[in-house]
Amino acid sequence: MLDKNILLLIALAPLAAAAVAGLFGRKIGRTGAHLVTIAAVALSFFLSARILWAFVQGQAVPFNENLYTWMVAGNVQMHVGFLVDSLTAVMMTVVTFVSLMVHIYTIGYMHDDPGYQRFFSYISLFTFAMLMLVMANNFLQLFFGWEAVGLVSYLLIGFWFKKESAIFANLKAFLVNRVGDFGFLLGIAAIVMAFGTLDYVEVFQQAETVLGKTISVLPGVEWQLITFICIALFIGAMGKSAQAPLHVWLPDSMEGPTPISALIHAATMVTAGIFMVARMSPLFELSDTALSFVMFTGAFTAFFMGLVGLVQNDIKRVIAYSTLSQLGYMTVALGVSAYNAAIFHLMTHAFFKALLFLGAGSVIIALHHKQDMKEMGGLRKYMPITFLTMWIGTLALVGFPGFSGFFSKDIIIEATHESHRFGASIAYAATLLGVLITALYSFRLMYLVFYGPERMDAHTKSHVKESPWVVTAPLIMLAIPSVVIGWLTIEPMLFGDFFKDAIFVKPENNVVVEIGEYQFHSPLQFTLHGLTGWPFWLMLLGLAATSYIYLKRPQLTGQLKKTFAPLYKLLKNKYYFDEFYQKVFVRGAVRLGEGLWHWLDQKFIDGVLVNGSARLVGRVSAAIRGWQTGYLYHYALVMVVAVIAFVALYIF
Repeated sequence: MLDKNILLLIALAPLAAAAVAGLFGRKIGRTGAHLVTIAAVALSFFLSARILWAFVQGQAVPFNENLYTWMVAGNVQMHVGFLVDSLTAVMMTVVTFVSLMVHIYTIGYMHDDPGYQRFFSYISLFTFAMLMLVMANNFLQLFFGWEAVGLVSYLLIGFWFKKESAIFANLKAFLVNRVGDFGFLLGIAAIVMAFGTLDYVEVFQQAETVLGKTISVLPGVEWQLITFICIALFIGAMGKSAQAPLHVWLPDSMEGPTPISALIHAATMVTAGIFMVARMSPLFELSDTALSFVMFTGAFTAFFMGLVGLVQNDIKRVIAYSTLSQLGYMTVALGVSAYNAAIFHLMTHAFFKALLFLGAGSVIIALHHKQDMKEMGGLRKYMPITFLTMWIGTLALVGFPGFSGFFSKDIIIEATHESHRFGASIAYAATLLGVLITALYSFRLMYLVFYGPERMDAHTKSHVKESPWVVTAPLIMLAIPSVVIGWLTIEPMLFGDFFKDAIFVKPENNVVVEIGEYQFHSPLQFTLHGLTGWPFWLMLLGLAATSYIYLKRPQLTGQLKKTFAPLYKLLKNKYYFDEFYQKVFVRGAVRLGEGLWHWLDQKFIDGVLVNGSARLVGRVSAAIRGWQTGYLYHYALVMVVAVIAFVALYIF
């Protein structure tokens, strides 16, 4: 039995550390700020890992308890409570481990920043918010954690608040996420309307009672209620997990410091939507329409966002578009009911993508915060640890057999291939081609940064060296699971019963079980089998193409740009999503505001209500001013006439 005091300590330790570093940062100094926050997150990690190990050993049972009643509104009770099962334990461990690595890394990366203590306070506060989200046992607490991670993300993206591009990026992230959160809130409201409770377990127990019920979304348009609930919830996930067309905020969020790119936009916050859909599997399994919508959204994002990564030159933006693409893979897995495969890829991706972001940060430190890959090259001899660890992260990302990303990505592609969901063949083609695209932009990054001629200026070159141990140690610690975690966890997480109490899948939808019956016998056999599959050969094709272009014929890049000029322009402008939103929504909102200000405020309120009433009073006063003659007999006459009028009215 899990101890609720231990669970409270896991969640509240980072909050307490954030308060200390934020409120007393000047008193405890830089060393005090990073020591208290690192100690708190390390404590949360070790306790989370202990809980996860207990679930692995079969010594723990799910914990579900309300700790505090916040409010009662009619029959709806609003609690603060924890639901900790195998799914939660995985998320807690991943969040706290990556957060711990980022905390240590930040000592080196933010060493000279004047906001050092504030930054540690923010990332510790983010860890608390994320833990509250994944540990919640009800929709109210889920929404609290959901909005809290969004708020802290806003603060971290705009951490360098004197940088105009950073302020634009954090405002953009905040507004785009509000669009998704509106749908999320509608979904929660529909759940309260349908089930009369916010508690997960109570909702899941009643889920089938709403089958056949409909809701009028638009006049004359009836939707299945369960489909409306699931799609509304998923719209929230689209914003938080950056699925097209609500993806536009994530690449711009690279304006923030690199540690938050690894923590928030690779490993934790953007995976909140994936976790939420997996947690809501008892609801999503009741709507094939919602699952098809989820699958198509993920396939579109995985393929088309990966293409944009091919033309990016900013090292962090390449990895950002890679994140969008990999989130698309996870979403496809959710759409084909392979929830455990989505969580498996979430876990492996957290390690190798955090590694790649932190490795990119190590390069940025060495080059005095230059991020353009066209100004890099030949860095492998100067930065051997960064070079080797980034190769490990890259091989995991492209799905090279034996690395963690191979196991998780291959199972998603196979699950999509086996699925009978409407449109699964399209999603399969998108995920398969996505392997080639991933290989192209990933190896391109490695060759431009670490191979070829040194393109940095003489001053930068004279100072290039390997990053300090507080930067390289987290890289090594993240590289280890990027290699071994797939071997250790594929069998229990995918083909065992590790998630039996946390994830629900209809037997006819359980494609992962079908794959396990005929394809999986051991991690080694699965790896050898992968050598014969299309994903492996497409990855090799990407490796061969990039090796030839960037090592043998670099001049081909210019020729390819000219040959495919229209496509290059389309990708360089990111399919014009930003321009469309800017012209239609942003400019439309500005024009609407200007129109309301001019016609409603100036013309109606000021012109009619305020100034108009004043003019009316003035005109009435001017009209009756002539009646005030000052002669007593005039007033007496008026009084007599009035008395006669009243008497006549009374008589007749």
